[in-house]
Parts: sequence; C-alpha cells; structure tokens
Amino acid sequence: MTQPDLERFLTYRLHAVNKISDRDTARAYLADCGIPLGEARCLAAIGRYAPLSVNELARAANLNKGQASRSAQALVERGLVEKKNSDTDGRGVVLAPTPSGQAQYERIIALISRRNAEIFGCLSAEEQRQFGDMLDRLIDHLRAAPGRDDD
Repeated sequence: MTQPDLERFLTYRLHAVNKISDRDTARAYLADCGIPLGEARCLAAIGRYAPLSVNELARAANLNKGQASRSAQALVERGLVEKKNSDTDGRGVVLAPTPSGQAQYERIIALISRRNAEIFGCLSAEEQRQFGDMLDRLIDHLRAAPGRDDD
C-alpha cells in the first residue's frame, strides 16, 4: 500500500498551521502587548479562570507545569499577576490578575479575537462552526485515550 506524501497527513498539516499561527501570534503579542506568547497565554487563562493554581493554569493554557510556572512567575515579576494563599489548600497559592494585569488581559482577548479572524477568515461562518465541532471531537477523543498522561 502506498503511503500519502508527508505533507498530506493531517497531523503534519495541523502542525504546520500551529507553527505558522504561533509564530505570527507571538510577534503580535510582543508588538501589541509587550509580552511573550507563553506569558500571554497564561495571562489569558488567569484572566478568564482566576483564581488558578499552577497545575490548573498549565491545563487551561495548554502548557506543561514547568512552562506554566515560569510564565506565571514572569507575570508576577511584571506586576500583572499576584500570588494569593489558596482558600482550599492552606499550603497552596493561586494566581489572579492585578488591576494592570486585568487591563492587559483585555488587550490580549482583543488580540486573540483579531488573530482568530485573520487565521480563520478564509472559512465561512458555517465552516468555522463545523471545524470547531470537529476540533472539539478530536480533543475529546485524544483526552479519553487510554494511558494518556495529563501533564
């Protein structure tokens, strides 16, 4: 059986879309918000779901715990996020945006909206809905896979 060319595999194409969009989005975050991509993703998650532990942040921002921890610390050092004692875990801390972090979160959400329109604007509204539904199914399928490690 003949295999398709490498560039025809769906996983290859998904990676290409991710790589191109991440590169362009990283540039936009630096230009518009003055922060790197990972920190912007973390601030978007913190702004949306605060208060968050580092583990919760890692899941919400689709990062590993080390990346989430480093980005969170950088956001704390920038004065955009504060660490607070957890109400549920006496030893734990949670992350929440500062007032300047909340303002930066609003800029990030506007940028995300603009980037989504730029990236998916070649698809009709119905195609975007269908593609979103397909992505949700793929994500659910992959998350339900036996032996999956949730880091």
